[in-house]
Amino acid sequence: MACVLIVKTGDAYPEVVDQHGDFETLFEKQLSTALPAHLEVQVWDARRNPTPPALDTLAGILITGSHSMVSDAEPWSEALKPWLQDALANDTPMLGVCYGHQLMAAAFGGVSDYHPAGRESGTHTVRLTLAGQQDPLFSQLPESFAAHLSHAQSVMQAPHGCTVLAHNSHDAHQALRYGPRQWSVQFHPEFNVPVMRAYIERQRAALRDQGKNPASLSAEVTDASDAASLLTRFLAFV
Repeated sequence: MACVLIVKTGDAYPEVVDQHGDFETLFEKQLSTALPAHLEVQVWDARRNPTPPALDTLAGILITGSHSMVSDAEPWSEALKPWLQDALANDTPMLGVCYGHQLMAAAFGGVSDYHPAGRESGTHTVRLTLAGQQDPLFSQLPESFAAHLSHAQSVMQAPHGCTVLAHNSHDAHQALRYGPRQWSVQFHPEFNVPVMRAYIERQRAALRDQGKNPASLSAEVTDASDAASLLTRFLAFV
């Protein structure tokens, strides 16, 4: 049976794990609604197992978010870069999320680092570029859609030759395409409303320090089903 691999790069906050499941579980819940019979989902924790699966055994790769920072260049994270480069050269379908987005960009020649405007948290509007409106994965989304976001770092410089598919007022690189079937997004398609609110609650002090109102951000959290649909749409390319 063909395998869609979830590359686990971090753990969600303990209260999120207890109530909703860890990052990989949130992915699995979304994928289960549309997973074809010939595909199965497996999880590889790249932090704890240094040996990556052989690419010729994989139908597709999904890379989770993390509370780590790509710019810290932790050994396990740096070790993923040549594997991702091989996956791109092999045309293995990929979709990186948040940390996965920043890691893919860094692996392919871009720069990921702390955003000078600080943290972006909550449900915010993301807009497709013209290229995004024509992209095979993104083209069925509205030109503007709501997305759940929680990140301090961003792709500050996109890799040469990649295509910017989406942006917003905070981040010029909300979605990127690197090859025919290789994408990454800064937002969290796996998050639902309760998970997003739990993240805002955990980040309450940091958000206040940044001059933001956590209560208002929490009240403004809304459904982000258009963004969430990217996970199941991705299965069409594996």
